[in-house]
Amino acid sequence: MSEENKTSVKVTGKTADRSGWFKGLKAEFNKIIWENRETVTKQTIAVVVVSVVVGVIIAILDMILQYGVDFIVGL
Repeated sequence: MSEENKTSVKVTGKTADRSGWFKGLKAEFNKIIWENRETVTKQTIAVVVVSVVVGVIIAILDMILQYGVDFIVGL
């Protein structure tokens, strides 16, 4: 086999690998079950509410700890 033939075989092999990869990717995307708009909206609202509540809790703890540190430093 000449050097030119080896090169063309490699390129063809890479092209075939890419084609197979894209076919596999498409097959995996077809397996995805997408949620409906109502479910996504409810879950988004839940995430935002929980994030705000946790943020408020952290802010309150921060103020309490800051007060405690200021009290100790003031002694």
